[in-house]
Amino acid sequence: MKSFVKWGAVIAGCLVVIVIAALLLIPLFVDVQKYKPALENKVAQATGRSFSVGDDLRLSLFPWAGLSFSDLRLGNPAGFAEKDFVTVKSFEVRIKLLPLLSKDIQIKRFVLNQPRIVLVKNKNNRGNWQQSKKSTSKEAPQGPTGSGSPFPISALTVGEFSIKNGSVLWIDHTTGTRKEITDIALALKDVSLERPVGLKFSARVDNKPLALEGTVGPVGKGLKIGSIPLDLSITALEQLVVQLKGKIENPAATPGVELNVTVAEFSPRKLAQALGQPFPVRTSDPKAVSSLSFKAHVKADAGSAILSNGVVHLDQSRLDFSAAASEFSRPKIKFDFVLDQIDLDRYLPEKTESAAGTDRKASSQPSAGSAKAVKTKTDYTPLRRMILDGRLKIGKLVVKKAHLEDILLQVKAKNGLFTLDPMQLNLYRGNVAGKASLNVSRDVPRTSLNLKAGNIQVGPLLQDVMGKDILEGQTRADIQLTMAGDEPKYIKKTLNGKGLLRFEDGAIIGIDLSAMVRNVASAFGLAESGQQRPKTDFAELSVPFTIRNGVVNTPQSILKSPFVRVTAAGSADLVKETLDFRVQPKVVASIKGQGDDQQRAGIMVPVLVAGTFSAPTFRPDLSAAAKQKIEKEIFESKEVKKIFKPKELQPLEKDAKNVLKGLLGQ
Repeated sequence: MKSFVKWGAVIAGCLVVIVIAALLLIPLFVDVQKYKPALENKVAQATGRSFSVGDDLRLSLFPWAGLSFSDLRLGNPAGFAEKDFVTVKSFEVRIKLLPLLSKDIQIKRFVLNQPRIVLVKNKNNRGNWQQSKKSTSKEAPQGPTGSGSPFPISALTVGEFSIKNGSVLWIDHTTGTRKEITDIALALKDVSLERPVGLKFSARVDNKPLALEGTVGPVGKGLKIGSIPLDLSITALEQLVVQLKGKIENPAATPGVELNVTVAEFSPRKLAQALGQPFPVRTSDPKAVSSLSFKAHVKADAGSAILSNGVVHLDQSRLDFSAAASEFSRPKIKFDFVLDQIDLDRYLPEKTESAAGTDRKASSQPSAGSAKAVKTKTDYTPLRRMILDGRLKIGKLVVKKAHLEDILLQVKAKNGLFTLDPMQLNLYRGNVAGKASLNVSRDVPRTSLNLKAGNIQVGPLLQDVMGKDILEGQTRADIQLTMAGDEPKYIKKTLNGKGLLRFEDGAIIGIDLSAMVRNVASAFGLAESGQQRPKTDFAELSVPFTIRNGVVNTPQSILKSPFVRVTAAGSADLVKETLDFRVQPKVVASIKGQGDDQQRAGIMVPVLVAGTFSAPTFRPDLSAAAKQKIEKEIFESKEVKKIFKPKELQPLEKDAKNVLKGLLGQ
């Protein structure tokens, strides 16, 4: 027995020596170069492209199986001017053979030097990466890959893994675009399935630096169930730093990610400058969008995406947000945005005089060929599919110089019906509340708006928004509007509704209606320069109105002043932008109850308001005033009063006045 074991050991030892000797000697006696033409021919036939490898092709089998070569070239298919698709300056890989039997991959060295890929789209819109039909080979049938399929390897260790001096060139002949990524370098450290893998990547995109560094893993022995941690830092253009920390979940079965994303504070303006591009938005404030940062927790997979604990800092503004989306084919979206404050005027483009003039000219005169132009019909299908539930809160907002506070908007949408309810805000010591809806379930959208406003100081509001001092006091409003369409011109034509505007304890600046009973010139600001600007104080100004197909009508607006009562009636055409109003003052005889026993008298001069929105005209109706004077002289005279003094003649006084008004054309 001992002899058998002894001879068995000797035989086994001899076999091991023979195998080792074979692995060492075969590469010495086998001429690899002899097979190089056959290898190149096989690859060329399989890909339908030219293929060549340099003469220093080498092979080793023990103790590491190794392969190295240089000057690899894989050409482009016919129809492309560029010669090569892929080139490699040199390549070397060394791997242990015996551990492969137990699915243990041990790589000593993997080095790819100066790889270059040229991606080209020719003028026929064909890419050089697309395989021609002639060269496509039938894919080998794949066996079932159920969730229980084993991971193909049991262990992995890599000593050195690096890609050096790589580059990718993109050429698009259809647009004349040419982009290049150069100095590509990738190094992996401590590569193993059981430990985090150190990763370091760098490149230059159009000669601008890009870098990525961090760790990925451990991966473990199975990818279908479980997660892969990652902690990466991305630096771009020496301006932008992005941190990604979290995990990739179930990468081989139902892949998803859960990450904390942080974008450190940077200047978008400086980033655009580093890219050699002008800043895409011309803001009225050249210092706007100078500082931006972002952070959020992201959880996403193929069926949903959730953003939570989000914070965005833009200049002096802070936005806290959360959002969720699911069922992307019919998206369900939910969001909650809370913005502390923002001055939107800083971010809007500054409108120059020349631009404003051009806009007015363009809006009033159709451009050449506009009659032939056909407007593309808006497709509202994506909005009809959307299910939306969101809330927006803003602490302070400046827009068009108006100062708004405590804004709350709740928006919901389903089947093409969008609603804003509630919709509320505070401004100029007052408040606005209401609701609105947008219905895009049909081709022509329809909008409705209901608003109630109270105690708004109208003077500061008009001064900020219009830069005009024309009205003082506090206002209340109750407005209901409906409209259709998505173009301003069509919306004006379909605008309908009603409302009431009420101003209290204020004044109309620029016109002194009470002076109409004394002096027509001063009533319209025509008095000598240096005198105080005329104005009409009032206790109440009430403006009821209706709107029908873009024409605003007010049947009887009333102004109540200590010295005068004023009624106004007329219309404003929003489509033609024209005015047609008649303002009728009525004198108050005295204000004895307010400590004034002076008897007021004079001619009541009606005011005719006409012209356009941009250039309204005001003129006194002197003919009406003259008729009033004649009527007053007749019926207020002592002789006439004496005639109608008897009781039997008093009923005839009214009939006589009506006859006189008829003769005067009133």
